[in-house]
Amino acid sequence: MAERKGRQLPRRWVVSAVTMSLAGVATAAFGATRGHSGDGAGPSPATSPASPIPTTPAVDRIDQASTRIRAYLRRYDGRVAVAALDRQGAAEVTVGTRRFETASIVKVNILAALLLRQRPPGRALAADTRRLAEAMIVSSDNAAAEALWDRIDGAGGLIAANRTLGLRETKPSPHWGRTTTTAADQLRLLTALTSPTGPLTPTDRTFVMGLMKKVIPEQRWGITAARGSGNPSAYVKNGWDTADADGGRWLVNSIGRIVEPRHDWLVAVLSDHHVSQQEGVRVVEKVATYVLKELRAATAGDGPAPG
Repeated sequence: MAERKGRQLPRRWVVSAVTMSLAGVATAAFGATRGHSGDGAGPSPATSPASPIPTTPAVDRIDQASTRIRAYLRRYDGRVAVAALDRQGAAEVTVGTRRFETASIVKVNILAALLLRQRPPGRALAADTRRLAEAMIVSSDNAAAEALWDRIDGAGGLIAANRTLGLRETKPSPHWGRTTTTAADQLRLLTALTSPTGPLTPTDRTFVMGLMKKVIPEQRWGITAARGSGNPSAYVKNGWDTADADGGRWLVNSIGRIVEPRHDWLVAVLSDHHVSQQEGVRVVEKVATYVLKELRAATAGDGPAPG
């Protein structure tokens, strides 16, 4: 099947919410005391004008944004799923549990499996293997993917690697491109590839992100459309193909990372049942853009994330 061209809340939110609640209790108690012991010469502090207390702390705004995102995706009748996470905070949303064929986004998973097999961990790939890895990610070369699929021992090797990577909903197929996955599992993969506490060494994480940043211009669509202002860095891998089981309609997927001021987004959008690749790309980009627009707005007043 060759490709066709064509969380636990952040501490600052919890502290903010608790502080606001305590402030409200203290104000009410103080007002009640003055009401009983005051001399009636004027209004008690409880009834005097005061600075308004925000009624939508960040916790509520994220929840409201998630509700709107779910409503937005209902128009696609379950044929689109999305997961997004801000590594600089805890803004996170996952909508859709359906399993989709990966097409070429699985190539990132294959590369991660290949790197996990290196001994000692972090050892540089041999020159020929490195060239294959670069071709597989940067230009989505299928022959390179086939060669590396064999080197990780195919589906069995991917299953073993995914235990280490924390993936729970990805089912490898004998043909790598027909592997199935969920948006949530792709977010777990991206997290494993970027987290300092993940299973890959810093050198390996840099290598994977470096290749995803170098993807050729004609393949840099998808989640990159959601980039905001401030000259963000974007890392992406896309997958696209037709599905015989779906009457030859297109499946179009995009996973990656957008690093911008105050945010470090990990995003996965999976979709199928499109009449054309172009239509699938349009839908994926609209969804990614809408989701990050909502999450940016929901976290706009939070201030800098802790380092």
